[in-house]
Amino acid sequence: MWTLLLLTLPAQPAAVRLRVWRNLKAMGSGALRDGAYVLPAPHSTAFTKVAEEVTEHGGTAFLADLIPKSPEQEQELAALFDRTESYTQWRDTLPALRKDIEAVPEGDARRRFRSTSEALQAIERIDFFPSEARDQANTELALLRRDIDARFATDEPLAHPGDVPAQSLKNFQNKRWATRARPWVDRLACAWLIGRFIDKQPTFVWLKDIAKVPRGAIGYDFDGAQFTHIGSLVSFEVMATSFGLHEDPRLRRIGAIVHFLDVGGMPVSEAAGLECVLSGLRDMHADDDALIEASNVIFDALYATPIQQPSSRRG
Repeated sequence: MWTLLLLTLPAQPAAVRLRVWRNLKAMGSGALRDGAYVLPAPHSTAFTKVAEEVTEHGGTAFLADLIPKSPEQEQELAALFDRTESYTQWRDTLPALRKDIEAVPEGDARRRFRSTSEALQAIERIDFFPSEARDQANTELALLRRDIDARFATDEPLAHPGDVPAQSLKNFQNKRWATRARPWVDRLACAWLIGRFIDKQPTFVWLKDIAKVPRGAIGYDFDGAQFTHIGSLVSFEVMATSFGLHEDPRLRRIGAIVHFLDVGGMPVSEAAGLECVLSGLRDMHADDDALIEASNVIFDALYATPIQQPSSRRG
């Protein structure tokens, strides 16, 4: 089943016409002709807002079910949503990107990776009939991530399957906590979470070699550590979940930012600002203990910031 949108755009204002065209493109609608657009029925709810905006500004909009008369017509409609060319264009940007990341600092390389990942996700969101092209693109993205990790973070942990085990705070007091030296976003956030919510008097050990964890120390954010990536969760999210802290909406917000900066995924508005500040702090502080002290202030401020409720006002 398909949904057909027939519309006549108002002559003015021009901004409405432009916004409608952009929205139709962003939602991945197929154009049958000028003023006639189609979407697979399960994905057609976005048409409603477009129709409302058009009629509010004096245009006309009609929504109707569209049933092809033959398998051939069904195939013709599905062909409107073939994203192979989009995936190919995305893939064609990778050689230049690979060359660029060989000459830039880690922060820049990872920002470019996330931008590339977001571009792929944008295609996937409107890929209603996934094909081999989508699988190939995701394989290419995984290889790019592997190459970046191989250059900048040879000890970056791999995600392990399984459930997150519950832990008791009373068993984790006055402990030594060990992680890889020169901590970045996930490890910095974990250190803050440990000191503010888990262990009242923690001591941190910065490992140059993850095979040399001091006896009795609790490892985090490296392969073989007690707290590390599990499934889709990064170490901060695993640690928060382990101690039952994940119900705190402000910690969930921080977890979403850390997740995006560490492994990509859904963009978070505060991520770019946090990354910029933490990058500056890491350049300022060669000593990891001093870096943790400085970054703790940033995470304290982020935690103290009220969560903004989504605005219902239309632009």
